[in-house]
Amino acid sequence: MSISELHRELWWIDLGLVDYDQAHVFQRAAARLRARGVLPQDVLILCEHPAVVTLGRSSKAGNLLATNEELRRNNVLLREVERGGDVTVHEPGQVVGYPIMSLARHTPDLHWYLRQVEEALIQSLDAIGLRASRSAGQTGVWIDARKIASIGVHAREWVTSHGFALNAFNSLSTFRFVVPCGLPGVTMTSIALECASAVRREPNPNELQQLLIHNFAKTFALSARTAPHESVSAIRAEMKNGK
Repeated sequence: MSISELHRELWWIDLGLVDYDQAHVFQRAAARLRARGVLPQDVLILCEHPAVVTLGRSSKAGNLLATNEELRRNNVLLREVERGGDVTVHEPGQVVGYPIMSLARHTPDLHWYLRQVEEALIQSLDAIGLRASRSAGQTGVWIDARKIASIGVHAREWVTSHGFALNAFNSLSTFRFVVPCGLPGVTMTSIALECASAVRREPNPNELQQLLIHNFAKTFALSARTAPHESVSAIRAEMKNGK
């Protein structure tokens, strides 16, 4: 029996600032490899994207407030994707996480999984002194009535893809083009805004990343480590094999 079979780990990969389409292909390749067992451990892909509006499977036309031309003029991409949920936004300064996890090794229940992702985010925010919580009947993470993190997932063969967008140091300006998550009147917030309001030191990007990795691994009872080089190479090779 291999070490990978003995120890359940969370392998994390930092893609940095990366084009949305490239990250989309990368996570889909990772999910295929996880489903086939080529990746023997769960993977957390962390990144940020240039401005993009994504439309999930439940998106309603009225929740996109800008035309394609308006988005192009403002250098905002528009993408339809297979994740659940409505319309959302990515922009530089967010922390975007794509967990590639085999729920068959945890609990094969998407509602359970969503609550676990929320818990990992809540614990990470708590560690920097921000009291976050869930909102009854809504997916995501909130500080009082302000939404700070959005979550949308896809699963195939009980392997997850897509994930969370945590507003950290982003301007929130791209949200003016949408009704975020299809919630009229919702106020979006960020770690930077909440720390400034509370006169609290905001974490630097590396501190925040390490908190997220730690709490994500802890919530799923895994041991975190950087993904092995050969596994990242396998994902990049798989990217050439199809969408």
